[in-house]
Parts: sequence; structure tokens; C-alpha cells
Amino acid sequence: MSGWIIVVDRIGDFKGDPDGRQLVTTRDYIGRPQMLKGGDAKVINLSRSTAYMTRGYYVSLLAEARAHRVIPMVETILDLGQKTLYKIALPDLEDDLNRRIKRLTPPPGGPFKLIICFGRADDDRFQDFGRRVFDWFRAPILEVKVRFTDRFRIASIGELSISDIEGETEAFFYETLDLYTRQSWRNPKENKPAKYTLAVLFNPKEEFAPSTHRSILKLARVAETMDMEVEVIEKKDLLRLAEYDALFIRETTAIDNHTFRFARRAEQEGMPVIDDSTSILRCTNKVYLYELLSANKIPTPKTVVVDSLKNIERVEEEFAYPIVLKIPDGSFSRGVFKANDRRELEQMAEQLLDDSDVILAQEFMPTDHDWRVGVLDGEPLFVCQYMMAKKHWQIVRHSADGKVGWGNFKTFALDEVAPEVLDVAVRAAKLIGDGLYGVDLKQTEKGVFVIEINDNPNLDHGCEDMVAKDELWRRICRWFIDRIDAG
Repeated sequence: MSGWIIVVDRIGDFKGDPDGRQLVTTRDYIGRPQMLKGGDAKVINLSRSTAYMTRGYYVSLLAEARAHRVIPMVETILDLGQKTLYKIALPDLEDDLNRRIKRLTPPPGGPFKLIICFGRADDDRFQDFGRRVFDWFRAPILEVKVRFTDRFRIASIGELSISDIEGETEAFFYETLDLYTRQSWRNPKENKPAKYTLAVLFNPKEEFAPSTHRSILKLARVAETMDMEVEVIEKKDLLRLAEYDALFIRETTAIDNHTFRFARRAEQEGMPVIDDSTSILRCTNKVYLYELLSANKIPTPKTVVVDSLKNIERVEEEFAYPIVLKIPDGSFSRGVFKANDRRELEQMAEQLLDDSDVILAQEFMPTDHDWRVGVLDGEPLFVCQYMMAKKHWQIVRHSADGKVGWGNFKTFALDEVAPEVLDVAVRAAKLIGDGLYGVDLKQTEKGVFVIEINDNPNLDHGCEDMVAKDELWRRICRWFIDRIDAG
């Protein structure tokens, strides 16, 4: 079975023209799997209810078990079931909504609602917003209720079924369904010579991107020899993601921006992805990493979790000055500070606690370099030493005038590195997952200590690949290919 499958409770529930799409009842989809085996089935679940334990819920659950691409997925159903689960999306969506409303003449005068079918809003003024909502919650019919207080706020986001709509809304739904099934989930292999396609999410304007454009071109040249085509995509291309076989994120990741949505969407499509959403969640918070590493007896610098200025005395009891303070989600040496005395410690802690309820205080470990071990699928990929920036205690120096200075680097063959460095790095990375990680370590006379684990480490042509050359890029391509082939 391949192509589009539309699942309804009763055949009569579907008022449109199937037009080559197979209509199946929920009872048959659940109870007769033999008629749906094989192929590349794409399922649209139009059950009257997808509530937990209903037939509609089981359609989406079993679709995923059968490797069918389905909307809505179970994760979407569960997310939309409770506002506490989907509220993570609201700040982003409300900011976008208010920006768009400011450009309207006249703006809405009060509360209103939008119906969004397959990413298209029933109000032409909100088409971009409709696509944004669909980026977060891929469901056939969504209802967004908007209220106004000090600004326009989203009161609720919920699923509707085809039994909930009528008249113009019903006609709009079938029109968008036809458009969606003609345009989405195209098979890129039909018209492309390469056996595999890899999307690389990249922002050419990002100041500290984990790979340069030159490095991505290098990846593409190596991938071509392995029958894989690499195509650069950007933030605006989320709706096209399913056209590809795999996703490689080469932007700085964060839970509250589009990189996390891309990772989630790739996983929903059954695509191999680096970085996966779980790795992003685990690596972007240093408090979580410290707890994880400590619980698994991975050596780290002495650390105290600080949630109040009342913790200052305990910090002083644990460490001698200088003391390092960190916000949980900093990157590229940002959000990391060094306090040389009690006055600086209190001032820095107070400022950081204004932005985060929890920060970290760590012992200062002065070294002239940090080790970075790249780990892919539980095996070392590269090893570099990143030297401290000139006249600075970090590898990156952020000046008050906005200038950025970097230290030098040196790349090593794996057999040139002390086994202890590799062992600690690999054990730490395996706690996160089987993807690609950059483990930063300090080596002193006391041993090797993990500073942090990066879910999207730098991979630049002429630096991290200085020793392994093309083999580094081949191993990355092979990681994707093995998982694509495994299905």
C-alpha cells in the first residue's frame, strides 16, 4: 500500500472527492493491517475524536507502528489535549500574532478565532501565522481562539473534526486538503539521481554557526561520492522538510527557537536527525548536565547549584577565588563569568539570577587549552585542543565593544591522545544519545574533567577535519545512510 490514505469513522463522513486517495474506516485501519502493508503510506486521520483510547487515537498510534506517515501524530494529539503541554509554543506564536496584527488596517477590535486547515488560515490576513501554528501542531483542522487583554493572547488551540465544520468552513477544508495532498510529502527520489537526500539547516547570517558555508560545501562534495545529495535549507523551509531523507542541523540550537521545531518535525517524519530533540533538551541546560554527569560518576569541576544570594556563603565554603558563574544555557563562552572576590560574586550572581532562577557556581580550573572530543554514535570522531584567547581565560573573548577574539587550535590523531581523555568523553556522550556531540574537557594534574557536552559541535573544514580529512565527513554521511536504510 502506498499513497494517501484518508481514515474516517464512516465512509459517509467524507463529503469530498477521494480523487485517487483511499478512504478507509477507523475500524478497518485498526483491524485489517494486512490490507495496508508495505509501500510509503501517508495517512490523514479524520476521525471524529482522537481523544485518548478512542479509535481515532489508535489510528495515529498504529500508523506510527506501521511506519506510515500520519497527521496528527500521537505527540500532537497529546500536546493539544492540555494547555499545560502546548503552552511552550504560546510565547513564540503570540509574538508572531501581535507583530502581524500591528500591520493590519484596521486591526481586530476584540476577541476572534481562526480555523487553520493544513496550515492555511480561513482569514487571508493570517496566512503566515497559520503556517506557523501548523509548524508547531501538525493536525488537519485547528481552531485558535484569541482574546485581548494588554495585547492579543491565545486563549486556546484545539483540534476540530470534520463533523465540527459546515458551510464555508467545510468547503475551505476540502480545498486545502486537495492542495495539501498534491504538494506535501513529495518523493524526492523520483526526479533526483542521488539515492539519498540530506537537508542541512543553515543560517548564513549567524555569527557563530557550528559550520561555515565552506564546510557544508565540503560535506556536499564528500556526500556526492556516497550517492547522497546535500541541500541547504533555512528557517522558512519547515513545511518542505518531509521532501528529504534526513536532517543535519548546522545552526546553534535552542529549545525556544525554530531549530527545536525542525528536530521535532524530522522525528515525526521518521527521519534521522542530528541534533535530535532529546539531545538538544539534555545538552542546552548545564544544570541538567551537571546532575546527569554527577549521577553517573563522570568527573566534573566542583559545582554548586545557586538559586538565591543566600547560597553565596556555601559557595565560598566550597571554593577559593576566583569562582566561575554560569547561566544554564550559554554557548560560545557567553554567559560564563569569573568572580575574583565576594563583591564581584554577589554582583554577578544577582544579575544572572534576574534572568534565570538557577545558575551554577564552579571551581576555576586554569589551563592553557580545552580539549574538545567529537563523538559520533558512541565513537571518537575528532580531537582538538582549543587554546585560550590572547590574555583571556576562555577560548573566546567577548569584548565590551562587541569584538570577538578566538584562541588558536590544534587537531590530533586519535592515537595521539591520552586514552583517559577519549574514555571520559565517550562515556559522557553516551549518556546523551547516539548522535554527534562535542565533549569539552579540562586536563589537570588531578585528572580529566568534563566541562560541558555540546549537541551541535563545530565541524569546520580546515579545523576539526585537519587530521581525518574526508573520512570525518564520510563517517557523518554513513551515520545518516545507515539509519535511512534501516527505515
